[in-house]
Amino acid sequence: MTPSDLTAVWLTLKLAGLTTLILLLIATPIAWWLARTRSFWKRPVAAVVNLPLVLPPTVLGFYLLLVMGPEGPVGQLTQAIGLGRLPFTFWGLVVGSVLFSFPFAVQPIQNAFEAMGERPMEVAATLRAGFRDRFFSVAVPLAKPGFLTAIVLAFAHTVGEFGVVLMLGGNIPGETQVVSVAIYNHVEAMEYGPAHLLAGTMVAFSFLVLLSLNLLGRRRAP
Repeated sequence: MTPSDLTAVWLTLKLAGLTTLILLLIATPIAWWLARTRSFWKRPVAAVVNLPLVLPPTVLGFYLLLVMGPEGPVGQLTQAIGLGRLPFTFWGLVVGSVLFSFPFAVQPIQNAFEAMGERPMEVAATLRAGFRDRFFSVAVPLAKPGFLTAIVLAFAHTVGEFGVVLMLGGNIPGETQVVSVAIYNHVEAMEYGPAHLLAGTMVAFSFLVLLSLNLLGRRRAP
């Protein structure tokens, strides 16, 4: 691999790791609420959470570009507080990746919380355990397979992004050029050798992700 390719790989892994961490922090309370609430707003909120599953990545990237641009509300806010503009920066990619991979983190955790049922929490409550203790000592350990699945899916989905990162981050080497964009550049320049190497690495990574999910599924089966 060329130095620029290695930089793209490192940037991709950095982006995927940070995105996964942020997703776990944000998705967990939302998944818990969706798994437990009977509110009318459950279905509308679930629809918004799952919207990236059906939206073309370029559509999401386009609207994020408008919202975070110099004339958008988020862009004006970030400039007013001294953070500058997010589009075409690494942190802009992080925002786009979090939103694009959001359902891949929420759904597995929500399913794990729903499969757990209410009985374990009720039993812990009868022992006078507070909500925080019940959540971290009972709910989280029981939902561990869901968390593991969410981590694998969110990380892998971020690694494979193309449309959102290209629309929102462009193609800046060392800043926003991730692996998927680097492959596109090699193909566009008819450099099929480096493209094969990067693409083959992505195929191997995808196979390992699917294998990991299958192994997790076997461990969860009775």
